[in-house]
Amino acid sequence: MARILIVEKEGASRNTLQHLLEREDHDVVQASGLEDARLQHPADFALVICDSELAGEHADPILRASRPTPVLLLADNPSLHAAIGCLKAGAADYLPKPFDQQAFARSVRDALSLPRQGAPSAAPPPPQAHAGTANKPVEMIGHCRAMQQVYTRIRKVAPADVTVLVLGESGTGKELVARAIHRQSERHQAPLICVNCAAIPETLIESELFGHEKGAFTGATSSRTGLIEAADGGTLFLDEIGELPLDAQARLLRVLQEGEIRRVGAIETRYVDIRLIAATHRNLHQLSASGEFRLDLYYRLNVMEIDLPPLRERGDDVLELAEHLLAGIARKHGRDGMRLSQRARQEIHHYAWPGNVRELENALERGVILAERRIIAPEDLGLRTPSGQPLQAAPAATADPVPPPTAQAPKTAGKGAAKGAMKGTVKSAARDASPETTAAPAKGQPATSQQDMGQPPPADTPRSGLSVVGDAGEEEDLSLEDYFQHFVLEHQDHMSETELARRLGISRKNLWERRQRLGIPRRKGRRSSPAN
Repeated sequence: MARILIVEKEGASRNTLQHLLEREDHDVVQASGLEDARLQHPADFALVICDSELAGEHADPILRASRPTPVLLLADNPSLHAAIGCLKAGAADYLPKPFDQQAFARSVRDALSLPRQGAPSAAPPPPQAHAGTANKPVEMIGHCRAMQQVYTRIRKVAPADVTVLVLGESGTGKELVARAIHRQSERHQAPLICVNCAAIPETLIESELFGHEKGAFTGATSSRTGLIEAADGGTLFLDEIGELPLDAQARLLRVLQEGEIRRVGAIETRYVDIRLIAATHRNLHQLSASGEFRLDLYYRLNVMEIDLPPLRERGDDVLELAEHLLAGIARKHGRDGMRLSQRARQEIHHYAWPGNVRELENALERGVILAERRIIAPEDLGLRTPSGQPLQAAPAATADPVPPPTAQAPKTAGKGAAKGAMKGTVKSAARDASPETTAAPAKGQPATSQQDMGQPPPADTPRSGLSVVGDAGEEEDLSLEDYFQHFVLEHQDHMSETELARRLGISRKNLWERRQRLGIPRRKGRRSSPAN
């Protein structure tokens, strides 16, 4: 049994609907109009059945008053346009009158079975239910001190229904902050409308934000709801609010002070209930001093302020972000398994990133597209200096002579390449070194290094100027860690773990440990190739 509210202007129709519902053991309450329905607190019912003429434009008033209760609409004069509008607005169903009793009963059952965002009798879910672990929003990445302060501010600000001003350079993720605040607020079931003020022409900004009436200007062939009105009951995010024209600023100030809007060309005033989150990369206080931004609007906006740090001040967060973005970009381009070389990681870590996360994402996408193999080299990223010149890669080796053990490192792998296991060959960058530095120990003499015993040095050994020569004859400077990653990723699909370890000149245990340290998981269901 469910409690159902009937909103119908005709008494006979109300009684007929009540009789049909009581036959299904439902508890029914009647209301003769929208105001009468509001007095009954429609959100406390399991279902609201309302006449479409009483529901208001696109059923918006009754839907807002009943949220989260589903609403079933009955129409005396049904039309396809009205049905689409009401269903888009959130109505559970739209039935024409007169209706078939079986169809009506089926619609009631379907509406009652819809998942509820929250039961009317239960308290709303706490804001923490929409946060990640340790108060970190699930859609934001980073663990540096500055970001921890941002997460703390979001957690404290979200439940308080106040205006928020988000400050930060372009590309730092201001919209992510707005979404995190909305998801952790009590308005999370209502819409979040995001608007980039800089992307709308000045001549259209007022019409876009506040709406317009038919004939308000040339080309206004019909009335249009503005974005502020569309956000009624929810959150409005205005990005780059510093680009808003002064006339639109004055109208926005009225919305914040009185909660009222007036469409362009309209006479009557409409009231809205919104939470405003604004963002900018500019100094609004300085703009106010120069007359480019209203000082009274600035003070209305700056109730709570959140400062986002630029990427260059976030330390190791840049590598965590790069790994996260790389996985998605590689999947998008069908190149799963792409990895950053050690030099590429160093370059990403030390680059200034004037374009912040947006520039990082673009560089990684270039790397995924341009990389010949599964490892992205620094030159694939295409980073540039402030003057626009290509960023020079770090020198491959120091001026000191290459020690013999390091120069010998790729020897075992080179033997494997000669047998056809690798597509390219490995050679030392110190090709001009004397033969004594690279030759194997004489017969009968003890091995004096890991290389002489058939094992390359550990992956954290300093760079030795290794280079991989591919099929096209192009050389790529690689560190020992890069070479290990390159070889394993290139051959793990057709080699067993035993073969990989043998070709690399290490034990299976050593291979497993390096996989764990470098984050290279074993492929499941791989078939071994026959031993040579």
